[in-house]
Amino acid sequence: MSEVNINSLVSKSLSLSSQSVQNTIKLLEGGATIPFIARYRKEATHSLDELQIGAIQKEWQNILELIKRKQYILQTIEEQGQLSESLKVRIENCWDEILLEDLYLPFKKKRQTKADIAKDKGLEPLAQLIMAQKLAANTKAKEFISEAVYSAEEALQGARDIIAEIINENTEARDIIRRNFKVNGFLSSKVITKKKGEGIKYKDYFDYEERASKAPAHRILAVLRAEKEGFLKVKVKIDDDKALGDLHKLFIRKEAHPECSSQIIKSIDDAYKRLLYPSIETEFRNIYKSKADEEAINVFSENLKQLLLSSPLGAKSVIGMDPGFRTGCKIVCLDENGFLKHHTTIYPHPPQNKWQEAQDELKSLASQYSIEAIAIGNGTAGKESFALAKSIEFEDAIELYLVNENGASIYSASEVARNEFPNLDLTVRGAISIGRRLIDPLSELVKIDPKSIGVGQYQHDVHQGKLKENLTICVEHCVNAVGVDLNTASEYLLSYISGLGPVLAKNVVQHRSENGSFQDIKTLLKVSRIGAKSFEQCAGFLRVRNGKNILDNTGVHPERYSLVDKISRDQGLKTKHLVSNPEALKKVDLQKYIDDQTGLPTLKDIIAELTKPGFDIRGKAQSFEFTPGINSIEDLNPGMYVIGIINNITKFGAFVDIGIKEAGLIHVSQIANKFIKDPLEVVQLNQKVNAKIIEVDIERKRISLSLKS
Repeated sequence: MSEVNINSLVSKSLSLSSQSVQNTIKLLEGGATIPFIARYRKEATHSLDELQIGAIQKEWQNILELIKRKQYILQTIEEQGQLSESLKVRIENCWDEILLEDLYLPFKKKRQTKADIAKDKGLEPLAQLIMAQKLAANTKAKEFISEAVYSAEEALQGARDIIAEIINENTEARDIIRRNFKVNGFLSSKVITKKKGEGIKYKDYFDYEERASKAPAHRILAVLRAEKEGFLKVKVKIDDDKALGDLHKLFIRKEAHPECSSQIIKSIDDAYKRLLYPSIETEFRNIYKSKADEEAINVFSENLKQLLLSSPLGAKSVIGMDPGFRTGCKIVCLDENGFLKHHTTIYPHPPQNKWQEAQDELKSLASQYSIEAIAIGNGTAGKESFALAKSIEFEDAIELYLVNENGASIYSASEVARNEFPNLDLTVRGAISIGRRLIDPLSELVKIDPKSIGVGQYQHDVHQGKLKENLTICVEHCVNAVGVDLNTASEYLLSYISGLGPVLAKNVVQHRSENGSFQDIKTLLKVSRIGAKSFEQCAGFLRVRNGKNILDNTGVHPERYSLVDKISRDQGLKTKHLVSNPEALKKVDLQKYIDDQTGLPTLKDIIAELTKPGFDIRGKAQSFEFTPGINSIEDLNPGMYVIGIINNITKFGAFVDIGIKEAGLIHVSQIANKFIKDPLEVVQLNQKVNAKIIEVDIERKRISLSLKS
């Protein structure tokens, strides 16, 4: 193949400057990670963010895959002896994956078709004569009667089979049908009558039709799920008469012999119903599914991002409580680093009702372990357990928090939990997870499969490979954006740091256990298998608190430490006196330090880091309490106002935990007084809301809420 300028193709596709794209691809080829490039190579990329760099990486990889596919196709057709110069040029200049496959279709190996059988009977010349549209087809067909062909009608049928395949493999014909699907395609579903009762939850789609290009992701995924479960028949409908008319115009000439045009019309009908329509419908179903997947995955990723970046309480000693009725409430006492100090079980609720004993036990534990906060799981018996803790007069002030416990049971049974606490019961592990989520949500939630955290939209229906890839990227982004304490981070948390991964993360933890805490970042180079490149990629995202070098507790990369020292000397200060000294930092003339390696974006980042060393972008956790007196859906009535917390966001609305089993839904039309397309324009995960109840459907267990004033 001729030389391809991949940088130019990526640049054009993403509408980004060619220089930014070229530099970014060069960095990626050199083994740099996306977080590292976005944070520490802003001059090279012209300050592209992680999303843009990720898009460059994806488009670059897609083009490389397309080039490989083109090479394979060219080689295959050439081996068949059918690669003309014009076809070669078309394939080499083709950068549309669908068109490329259309060009390859006539040469693609496939099972024996009706056309193949007809060709074996020697009927291809007849098909060519009919396509020429000049002779009387019926008369000519008689000449093809043979031992293999018993009649003129059989000859014509065989010719039509060949013509139908020619039509199906014609790039213009396929493009015509695609245009019909694109412009006039309707997603349609009908209930399978005998499954009507069983599939009642899909009632909205029993007789459903919507322009496919306008159908939102959640409806597409719901319809396809119902089809997969056997409740609906689903198809993408187009105007058959228009599509056939378009094909007639393409293949039938004005001066065509009537007998030929009659045969071609039959061939077109056959090609359309048997080959073209099913093929293009499948193609468009895949396109709609892929777009719906992408939207759902993006929604999931945004929810996950907001959840992972939830505000931590910080390094405080905590009681973690996994509430329950019959089996009691599992209690754990954790120190400020989340290490387990004690665990027990109390039974304040029915059937045991040991309320006073539970109060006394919690009060004693709080005093014994200098507890500063209590984290209470928000599931079964969560509100009742919160009321228990609130009723206690502790010796010192203790903050109470209801903590989202989604996924805690998944963690409890996981290999990660078994490795951490091999001798503890699953329920105790769950209480530990709840307590640690309050101290540092990010550190704890990264241990759980994101699909089990309880946010997202149809996450089990989307492409699982793409979902995993996107969620992994999301977790990596959050971990690196926050930064990680090198001396307290778990192996699992460290594995998401730029340039580390599971193997090096394990080596870091092993080195720490054998040699004690890291006193500075550069000691990382003594860890097994961490070389200069790994160090370059990870060092800026790791923190050593109270270490030898104050800069190790900032996001300043070690490669810039000498620059910071120079700035300090120029200000007449030691580096430790420049850090956290906003007045001195304001006086720094950044222009003075610009050179070929360091530009204004990096210098501004350095000053920001020096101003607030150890700054946590997540803020601090806030306590929260549900509306008192509401214990079940039966306690709700339209017109009431309820306090809740948003625990999931989809394209069609936000779900709100109001302290009972059923979540309320604020439909996107009820979120703001103005029109919005996406709930994320207005609300976010973990946001506290005071919502008005507008409808309660006890039978379907649905609660509709509104935030409109």
